Amino acid sequence: MEASSSQQEFDYLFKLLMIGDSGVGKSTLLLSFTSENFEDLSPTIGVDFKIKHVTIGGKKLKLAIWDTAGQERFRTLTSSYYRGAQGIIMVYDVTRRETFTNLSDIWAKEIDLYSTNQDCIKMLVGNKVDKESERVVSKKEGTDFAREYGCLFLECSAKTRVNVEKCFEELVLKILETPSLLAEGSSGVKKNIFKQKPPEDASVSGCCSW
Repeated sequence: MEASSSQQEFDYLFKLLMIGDSGVGKSTLLLSFTSENFEDLSPTIGVDFKIKHVTIGGKKLKLAIWDTAGQERFRTLTSSYYRGAQGIIMVYDVTRRETFTNLSDIWAKEIDLYSTNQDCIKMLVGNKVDKESERVVSKKEGTDFAREYGCLFLECSAKTRVNVEKCFEELVLKILETPSLLAEGSSGVKKNIFKQKPPEDASVSGCCSW
């Protein structure tokens, strides 16, 4: 991974959103993807935002990734961030049954309610597979949920980085295969696709190629 400036040229700009219960590892997953180093994190307050430059299929991509708070009191604040997202990552903790149950009870309903893009690609991610002895949600359950809700699906460990890059890679590949989303990404190069202002502590990461 080489250092990169936020002014780096790119062919497409895509907005990705991460949702799920508090404590499932969304922030760690994001930092594992965008940063070489990360430590245990406190729960996200409201919304965090990071940028990642990648090259895939010969195209230079700029990914703007929004990490939302999972606590109920922040949901009104974070609902507006669904707008204009080309990809949504739903994260649960394989060691906490309620975080999986809430996918259908809460998060899938929020996507239907707030997402403005009917072609938006959804990725289901079961995190913390490094705690296999504590697992309470089987891989088959994740596969069945993904099939029912039309999601891509992977299990990963944000802590050990297993499958972390693959999660984002598969999501972006699917976005690139969707003409309407590709067109949005191209128009995003020419204009600011975000109506929301990033938090003041938003950070910019380095660049890598898949």
